[in-house]
This record gives sequence, C-alpha cells and structure tokens, in this order.
Amino acid sequence: MASPNAELHGEGPRFSELARSPSEGDVLCPPPVPPGPSRTQSHYERIGGQTGTSFFQTLIHMLKGNIGTGLLGLPLAVKNAGLVLGPVSLLVMGVIAIHCMRVLVKCSHHLSAKVNRPFLTYGEAVQYGMENVSWLRRHSRWGKRIVNLFLIITQLGFCCVYFVFLSDNIKQVVEAANTTTFDCNVNLTNQTQILVPSFDSRLYMLCFLPFFILLVFTPNLKYLAPFSLLANLVMVASLVLIYFYSFTHITYPIDLPEVGNVREYPLFFGMAIFAFEGIGVVLPLENKMQKPQSFDLVLCLGMGIVTCLYISLGTVGYICFGDKIGGSITLNLPNCWTYQAVKLLYSFGIFITFGLQFYVPAEILIPPAVARVSERWETVVNLLLRTALVMFTCALAILIPELDLVISLVGSVSSSFLALIFPPMLQIAAFHTEGLSPWVIIKNAVISLFGLVGFVTGTYIAIEQIIARSGQKHEAFASYMVQ
Repeated sequence: MASPNAELHGEGPRFSELARSPSEGDVLCPPPVPPGPSRTQSHYERIGGQTGTSFFQTLIHMLKGNIGTGLLGLPLAVKNAGLVLGPVSLLVMGVIAIHCMRVLVKCSHHLSAKVNRPFLTYGEAVQYGMENVSWLRRHSRWGKRIVNLFLIITQLGFCCVYFVFLSDNIKQVVEAANTTTFDCNVNLTNQTQILVPSFDSRLYMLCFLPFFILLVFTPNLKYLAPFSLLANLVMVASLVLIYFYSFTHITYPIDLPEVGNVREYPLFFGMAIFAFEGIGVVLPLENKMQKPQSFDLVLCLGMGIVTCLYISLGTVGYICFGDKIGGSITLNLPNCWTYQAVKLLYSFGIFITFGLQFYVPAEILIPPAVARVSERWETVVNLLLRTALVMFTCALAILIPELDLVISLVGSVSSSFLALIFPPMLQIAAFHTEGLSPWVIIKNAVISLFGLVGFVTGTYIAIEQIIARSGQKHEAFASYMVQ
C-alpha cells in the first residue's frame, strides 16, 4: 500500500504539471526558465544562480513591491485608530506581516524539497501543503485556485484604487490651477483651496479609461521598463517632498485623540493591511536571488524600512493635517506649484504602475480563454479581454469613488487572507507530520483568527460607510436639483 505522502515523493505530484501562475514578483524581475531538476533540491538551490538578483537588487524590489498608494493613505488610517494606538498597531501589524512572510518562505523550502521542484509559487505552496494532509488531499486543487482568486481580487482592487487616486488628484490640480502660485507660504491652512469646481471625479475616470486601455495593450512588460524606472524616481522625489512638508508644518500644541472611535478601527485595519500586502512578491524574489540564504536578511531589512516609513508618514501626516486629512495625504498639500507637481508626478508613477499590477490578473485569466479560440482570433480575443478587465475595474471605481473606503475594502477582503490567514494555516498543513509545537499551533491560530476578525469587521464597516456616503451624496444632489 502506498503511504499517505506517496504523491509528494513520487515521480511527480499530480499538480506538478500545472503551469506556474504569474505573481507580483514576475513584474519586478521576470523569471528565467529553469532546467528540470534531476535530483532533490538542496535547501538553498534555486533558479537564480549566478544570473539571479543581488542582495541590493532584491532589497530594491522588496521596497518597490511594498510602497505605493497604501503609504499615502496611512495618515487617515492613523486618524481612525488614534495618535497613539495607530502607530502602535502599525508596528504590531508590521511584525506580524514580516513573520507571515518568513513562514511562507519556510513552507516553500520544505514543500519544494518534498516534491522535487526548484521553486514554488504561493498558490502551488498552498496546494502542496493541502496534499500533505490526507483529508484535504482530494480538494488540494482548490488551494491554488483560491490563492489565485485572492491574487486577482487584490490586483484588480489595486487597479480600482489607482483609478480613484488619479481622478481625485488630477481633479484637485485642475480645480486649483487658477489660484496656484510659486509661493508655498501663502496658504497657511495646510490645505489645497478649491476655487473653481470642475467635473465630478467619476467623469475624470472615464477620461482616463482610454489611456489605461492603451497601456495594458503593451505586448511585453520590457517596453514599460524605462517608464517604470522613471516612475520610481519621481515617486521617490514626491515622497521626499511630502515628508519635508509634513515635518516642517506641524502646528503646536498637538491636540489629537490618542485612541480613535472603536467603530473606525476596522477601517484602520483595512487600510493598514492594504499597505502591508506585499506577500505576493516574497517567493518570486527569494527564488530569483543569487544567494537565497541571504533572503531572510533582505526580508527583515526591507520590511523594517517599510514599517518605519509607514509609521513615520502615518503619524507625522496626521499630526500635520489633523482631522482634515484626506484619503491620500497628497490631497492635503497646498496649492503651490511645487506640491501640485508632487500630485502630478505621483499620478504619473501610479499610471505606469497600473500596467504592472494589471499583469498578474491578466496572465491568470486571459491565457485559458485565448487557448479556446483559433489562432487567427487569439490577438483579438486577448485585446478584447484586456479591455473588458480595465472597463470592469473602472466601473467598480465609479461605483465607489471614495479613495479611503476603496483602500479599506480591498485590504479587508483580500489582503487579510493573503497576508495574515493563509500563511499560518499553510505552516500547520506543511509541518503537521513534523511534530509542531502546541505553542506554534496556538500562535498560528491566533494570527489567522486576527486576520479573519479583521476581514469580517473591516469589510462590514467599509461597505456600511460606502452605503452611508452614497446616500449623503444622493440627498445633496436631490436638494441641489430642488433649488
């Protein structure tokens, strides 16, 4: 009789023939094609080899994969949690997120050696982990499918956030254009003064739609590489200016609540986990390192820097702008051309990033559909499906044109599973025959429960707030029409 783990040690597990699903890390550094392993992989034998990424390159990719629009929304997240509770909670969530990333890498090492594979994606790690449990083996195919589903939701959610971010920031620049000056000391209210109202932000989204569609028609990501580098540079310059303004315009005395409203804390959770959801880049980056044994240091150093950025900008941004802080700190910058340029430059960076983030769901959803049509229709179907996906994300953004609530909803719904719930459960499944300590099981159960509670409460409060704000807008529009 075959042993329960025979499938894991045989010629090849039943899922080893499945195509590798793309991940966020493939956007950062496209994978080389590895030769098939002829023997069991050593603990750190990976596909990178001498052609892999260096320590510094991997660190840059780690930072790049974790710093985006989520960072700009953290001052509002700190407001929702409180001036003291917010930074402390960000630190705790940062520690938990780093721990879950390390757990995922450890499980990937263990399972890839077991199934004689050079590397595993997140979805493959989950499905092989489920095959390691006898009563889950029959359903292990769903492990990869569920992870891919949440990756799709997360990445398309990012794209929705980008639509809202661009429309809000460009709308504000246009409306303040007539009063924008070169003197940044004129406006002492720490706010962009809107003097010429223009179109609704949803009309701006429709204006951007054709440009996003053309962007995703790019046949190969290598064509976006120069623009991606430029986008990274301008986003870094923009962040430096945002930090400079926030630190130099703090008003005293600081009279802000140390602990926020308990009903708004789930919104903090969603926005915070949205910012910390960089777990999708962890395995691809580790797999492509020249010396993957150094990845743990890269992970701790990179995520340590990211956590410090999150806590510092979230805290200082809230102190600077107080209760008037917007869904993105860029919306609070004054209407002088220096800081209006920050909005334009960051918007350019987000526009280019849209094409990179769109790659993951497109490469999961489109190839199976294209494979069903004849060769002469492949290009047409590919472009039509890309257009449909972009239009779908635009439609969702138009339905929920609230930047802070979109970020919180995406974070609560999908990022909580990928970053907090799945990794601890995977460790239990992968190592349950290795004599896991009861304390490890309890710790993992607590982390997964924390993620599940955040998912339920964050999703509920975000949807409730979306409905409430929508009702307020309809009432305001109805009263305007009566007048």
